[in-house]
Formats: sequence, structure tokens, C-alpha cells
Amino acid sequence: MKEGYMKYLIKIPEKVNTIIETLQQSGFEAYIVGGCVRDSLLQKEPMDWDITTSAKPEQVKELFRRTVDTGILHGTVTVMLGTDGFEVTTYRIDGEYEDARHPKEITFTSQLVEDLKRRDFTINAMAYNHKDGLIDEFYGMEDLHKKIIRCVGNPYERFTEDALRMMRAIRFAAQLQYQIEEETLLAITKLKENLNRISGERIQIELTKTLISANPDFFLKFYETGITSVIMPEFDAIMKTEQRNPHHQYSVGEHTMHALSQIKQDKVLRYTMLFHDFGKAVVKTTDRKGIDHFYGHEEHSKKMAEQILRRLKSDGETIRKVTKLVKFHDLRIKPDAYQVRKAIHQVGEDIFPLLFPVMEADISAQSMYLREEKLCILHQVQELYQQILERKDCLSISTLALSGHDLKLLGMKPGKEMGEMLAAMLEEVLKVPEHNNVTYLEEFYRCKVKTIEK
Repeated sequence: MKEGYMKYLIKIPEKVNTIIETLQQSGFEAYIVGGCVRDSLLQKEPMDWDITTSAKPEQVKELFRRTVDTGILHGTVTVMLGTDGFEVTTYRIDGEYEDARHPKEITFTSQLVEDLKRRDFTINAMAYNHKDGLIDEFYGMEDLHKKIIRCVGNPYERFTEDALRMMRAIRFAAQLQYQIEEETLLAITKLKENLNRISGERIQIELTKTLISANPDFFLKFYETGITSVIMPEFDAIMKTEQRNPHHQYSVGEHTMHALSQIKQDKVLRYTMLFHDFGKAVVKTTDRKGIDHFYGHEEHSKKMAEQILRRLKSDGETIRKVTKLVKFHDLRIKPDAYQVRKAIHQVGEDIFPLLFPVMEADISAQSMYLREEKLCILHQVQELYQQILERKDCLSISTLALSGHDLKLLGMKPGKEMGEMLAAMLEEVLKVPEHNNVTYLEEFYRCKVKTIEK
């Protein structure tokens, strides 16, 4: 083992250091390892502190009063200090990988270098403690300086062991704005089909981390390596869909990538921009003048977004919000208070404000044709929306001054007619907010009933 690099000083939390020193005092080796070392060297606050040790799981359990067997078959014990838990894992060698994700068996070892050798990338294969300094057998520090993502050892072996590592390489590149080393990148293109064996949920986690990074344009790496052809062929289709139209200057795929970079780092908003035009590849038509049209692409995009998110085992709330935003991303709203109130009711009060960043990102990724006019109208609509919120205008049946129960007291039976009456009252109030009072709506009801009876 190479001598540790003492010049690198990492500030280890007190509880983590207590665990390391307890193990060392009992004759075992112990280090922080992996992501927490990488992040610390990059001057970032680690989210988790993982500890690796030469002690076997049962020996770890003997040394600490409170432990949890979180992954004891793979050598992991969670040590509880107060309300905080820290994973402590025994040095191990992974056996054969049968499902392109998990080893069939593991073997404990007393050698740290053997444990580091099984890890994915050099920047994640460093260990550290205050006694020995930085242990960097695979030149992870050098790759941090060069801003390179490189596999530990043979990339074909690493990706054959765990296919998800291919997506993790691109995700780390996006998060850190690093380049992927040439052999590592080539191995991804050769082994991409192995991702067919990975669950949709695991794929979705890596996609999400890439999309919400500071560099969502790195999503293109999934396309360039052929990964999208395996996990999301719908994206390949939009990359090949041209938009010969005055409103556009890019293909659908290129427009999508520009739009992604125009919107803030938010899961729902980034997925919305990814999916918002997927339907264009399905509905494209070209008129006699050679101009492309995409009639009804919003509804097709919405259906495709839902299918893909379900395939990726996304959560229900994300699916609900993303599909609604995709459906209404191209809604033409006139800068008129009544039209804005109608749109809020149509889209939903919780979803509507999210349309502003979506529409702005969409417009900003189009051509210059009428761009300023479009943005001006959008900002006028946004101002009207703020005024509507400040006035607390009625926007739904639930906030009408007259409820279904009130209509029942006035003699109307529950059913279809009551629903239609409430809808008519809401339409009246959307037009004239001041009409949302009991006196007016009772008179409105009586006039409607008389009209129906005639």
C-alpha cells in the first residue's frame, strides 16, 4: 500500500472520529471512505459519512453499545451514537455478479486496497483517517485535479459487475462538470444494453440526479453513448425530429436541451422540460410550403410523459405535476383578468404558477421570431395572476359563496343539474369576481331555475 498523503487534512465529525478511534484502539484499521472523502477534498459538505474497517461485523457490534444490522450479510453495521447512525462496513471482496447489479457473494478481507479495488471510480476509491492521512491507491486525487471520471481498473469489468455504474459515470460528470475518461466512455457505449437488467426505479434515480444537477445538458451523454436507446428511446426520436418553422431554430431534441438549461434545478420542472415536446415526433406534419406543424403534441407529450414516468417507477405526485405541466405548457393565455382566472381554474391553482418558468424556458429556447412579444404577454399574464391572488378572487367551486349544501336548502336536488348550476355560478364569478356573494348568487340561481322551467 502506498504511503498516505498527510498533506490533505479532512475535518471529520466528532462522532465519526470516535467510531474510527474506537476501532483503532481495539487493534483494527478504520477509515472514512468513498463519497465523503471525495466531497471533503472538493470543499463540499458530505451528506453521509461512511466508514470502512478491517473489523468483522460481529467485532464492530461488540465494540458499540447500540448497532443496527442494516446490511450485515454484506458486512455493514450501522453504529448509533445518540440519534445519529453511521454505516460501518468490513473490507470485502465482491464475488461474481449475476444480475449486473449485485454480487452473488462477498468475502471479507483484512486488506484495505482489496476493498478499494472493487469500487466504481477513482475519485470514490480513496480512504482517510487522521493517523494515516489520505490513502489513494488509484490516483483519485490526480483525477480530481484533472476533473476526470475514470473507472477503478478495467472499465469493462466494473460495468459488467454493475451496469448502473454507466449512468453514475454520467451523473457524476454532470454534478461535478467533469469529463469522462476515454476508455471509460468507450466501455459505456459497448455495454449499454446491460442496463436492460436494471430496475426502472434505479435508472430513474440516476436520471433525476443528472437532470437536477447544475449541468442538465450532460443528459446528452446518455444519448451520445446510446444509453437512451435502451432506457428512453422516445428521446432518440425527438433528437431526429427537425422543426422547419419560423418559431424554431433547433431540432426538437436540441430545443429540449436548451429549455432544460433555462429552468431552475427542480425535479418537476426539469422533467417537464425534458418531456414537454416528446409528442412532436409522433404528430409532425409538413404543409405544402415546407413548414412543419405539431398539432396536438401537448396531449401526446402528456401521455408519453406519464408512460415513461410510470415505467421509471416515479412517485405519484411527480407524475401528477409533470403531466399537467406538459399538457398545458403551450396554453395560449390572453393578458385579460377573466382569461387568466379561467386558465387558473382549468390548470389547477397549485400547478398554474409553475407554468410561468416552464413557458419562459420554452420561449427562450425557440427562435427570435416574436420572442419579445411572447415574453411580454407572459409577463403581463404573470402580473394579472399576482393581482388575482392579492384580491383573493374565487377560482374554484369550493370557494363559491354558495355551496351545494346551500343549493339543497334552496330546493335543488343533488345530481347532474346541481353540478351544472355550480359550474354556471363559477363561470359567472370568474367573469365578475364581485358577484361571489350570497345575495347575488341566490338571485342568479332563481333566474336560472325560472329559465329552465320555461
